[in-house]
Amino acid sequence: MGWEEDIDAAIQASHEAFVGKYKSELRDLIKLAPEDIDGITPDTTDVETYEKLIVVVKEASRKNISQAELGQRIKQLGEVAITIAKKVGGLAATIAL
Repeated sequence: MGWEEDIDAAIQASHEAFVGKYKSELRDLIKLAPEDIDGITPDTTDVETYEKLIVVVKEASRKNISQAELGQRIKQLGEVAITIAKKVGGLAATIAL
């Protein structure tokens, strides 16, 4: 597969995520201001975890997974991800499951 096909596949997957089950949670997550994320940890762990959390929510939305499974995946990312997710109402509910 060439680079153009790779890009087309990535664009398609991203589109599917933004119209999927967790589209509003994904949009709210992406809208978080840097100030909402900075300061969770004293190093860059919070930004790295934030990026991983976006990927997890995109995949959950694209694959239409259950809230309980999404909550488990967020928990597997650790306390920083949980803290970030709690800033997004819809994601906070998945962690409580």
